[in-house]
Amino acid sequence: MSAQCEVTAKQQSGAPMSLFERYLSLWVLLCIVAGIGLGSLFPGFFQAIGGMEVAQVNLPVALLIWLMIIPMLLKIDFHALREVGQHWKGIGVTLFINWLVKPFSMALLGWLFIRVLFAEWLPAAQIDSYIAGLILLAAAPCTAMVFVWSNLSEGEPHFTLSQVALNDVIMIFAFAPLVGLLLGIAAITVPWNTLLLSVVIYIVIPVIISQVLRKVLLASGKLEAALKMLQPWSLLALLATLVLLFGFQGQQVLAQPLIILLLAVPILIQVYFNSMLAYWLNRCFGVAHCVAAPSALIGASNFFELAVATAIALFGFNSGAALATVVGVLVEVPVMLSVVAIVNRTRGWYEAGIQHSQEDFS
Repeated sequence: MSAQCEVTAKQQSGAPMSLFERYLSLWVLLCIVAGIGLGSLFPGFFQAIGGMEVAQVNLPVALLIWLMIIPMLLKIDFHALREVGQHWKGIGVTLFINWLVKPFSMALLGWLFIRVLFAEWLPAAQIDSYIAGLILLAAAPCTAMVFVWSNLSEGEPHFTLSQVALNDVIMIFAFAPLVGLLLGIAAITVPWNTLLLSVVIYIVIPVIISQVLRKVLLASGKLEAALKMLQPWSLLALLATLVLLFGFQGQQVLAQPLIILLLAVPILIQVYFNSMLAYWLNRCFGVAHCVAAPSALIGASNFFELAVATAIALFGFNSGAALATVVGVLVEVPVMLSVVAIVNRTRGWYEAGIQHSQEDFS
């Protein structure tokens, strides 16, 4: 382990993964069952919730998404952008993966698997919508869970914080154009007014609220207490959103349960492809393992809360896009824990490669 990593490993301050976070996939499965059951028993209730819209924004879902996103954004210190230059190689690799590789590779994988290989097993009317959901999932870099992944891989905390802060700034300006471009390439009609409104509601406004609130809480010394109090509400809001989704999607899932498994295939491939590409590129550039590990994890994980919200806003509760983003939530924790295990177990191989490269240039 390099001296840099020895120091930063001691500086890790992120909380370990909670029991709730570790078993997120189990809770998602329970929400699927609960949503399907409740949707069958109380269809009128779910239709009433679906009709609570203003300017194509579902108000109950908007509230739940804010409860999810704002506590996560409270963790982000945009002053960390001052430290971007300290780890410019690792940050450059992650930006390359997040914005130039992951969205486009997912669009390609979506086309290959959903439109070509799996088309005969999927409802034809939802093919475009499934691809759109996969694109939305890949176009939003993860904001909150990467702190957990970084902690588990003994990542450099300052790198992680500055990388996430930079991604959030870029997302404000790049998310809508990138999604619009990829949906257009996939020959999917882009509802630009709704897309831009979603960016304002689910990115811009939460960022402003969270940063004002963060400043107030820091001044009063209550930030940590507030984060602990809000974290359960954030997770409960996510689960409530999933119950609502499957209240609407239940009949479709029961009719074709294979859909979830088929949608998971391109998601799993793109996670492993992007994480390992980022890991390998960092090794080629001689980046310390404590930066390369979180770089690989940030490059692979998704801001699935934003993806779910945007999918609902653009295509509705009943859409294949909403279902595809939920599959992303379902596989997020186990697949990212497997990536953590890979980067931890290959530390020796990684650092030996850097040492050999340095000897070759010396």
